[in-house]
Amino acid sequence: MEKQVVISGFGGQGVMLAGELLAEAGKEENKHVTFLPSYGPEMRGGTAYCDVIVSDENIASPVISFPEAAIILNLPSLTKFEPLMKKGGIIILNKTIIPQNVSRKDIQACEIDALNMAKELGNEKVTNLILLGAYVELEKTVSVDTLKKALKLFLTGRKEKLIPINEQALDAGVKAAKAYSSR
Repeated sequence: MEKQVVISGFGGQGVMLAGELLAEAGKEENKHVTFLPSYGPEMRGGTAYCDVIVSDENIASPVISFPEAAIILNLPSLTKFEPLMKKGGIIILNKTIIPQNVSRKDIQACEIDALNMAKELGNEKVTNLILLGAYVELEKTVSVDTLKKALKLFLTGRKEKLIPINEQALDAGVKAAKAYSSR
């Protein structure tokens, strides 16, 4: 099993945190992982992305040229990565701020009202984890419980109080993915 995902959005949307969490969860499950961030000049406000690969086997290259899956947090990311998607792939996107639909008919589009869901939870900064929870539910890359365990490695000290809302965000994403799958 090898799962590849590109996570992309504006700098400041937690793109890298989502990628690091997924990679850490893969390590926790004794899988081979790569995490390749692309910061470029857009640290805050521009589009940033990362490639994450989780595999049972050795990984030849950390670069994902044609993604099987993409977690998309903004419109520029959809514009950039939709044309590169492998046939049969899946895009999980934040439909709250992406006004257009996925145009390709040979890929799946799981559209989640993630920003509004995050606001309902009380913190729009967990939008990334709602989408990550949906991805993990749909693709079975790692378990949600392992992701929650990885959260505790990243949210330490004064950030520890954010663990419950981040866990709720992952669960909300799982629930949204289940609703998508049952259509």
